[in-house]
Amino acid sequence: MKVKIHSIHFDADEKLESFIGKRLDKLDQYFDNIIEGEVFLKLDNADNNENKITEIKLLVPGGDLFVKKQCRSFEEATDLAIEALRRQVKKYKEKKRQV
Repeated sequence: MKVKIHSIHFDADEKLESFIGKRLDKLDQYFDNIIEGEVFLKLDNADNNENKITEIKLLVPGGDLFVKKQCRSFEEATDLAIEALRRQVKKYKEKKRQV
């Protein structure tokens, strides 16, 4: 799967990009027809500590899957987003299998 990482209004370091890439690659074990993953990392202007937003869009045959999570760190938001995507991918695969 090809992964694009966009950090909005800041520069993400190699460590964070590597972390995200490794996590996204694990989704291939649930569904191997994922075409592309696109990750958007944003900083929210909120006053609270939970101002890191991770949005992930997966392009799969016949559509795309999307999730958005907001947490204290990008790593935590990414983990939550990947877990949500894992459930979506499994559900999508089941629907495709039934057709």
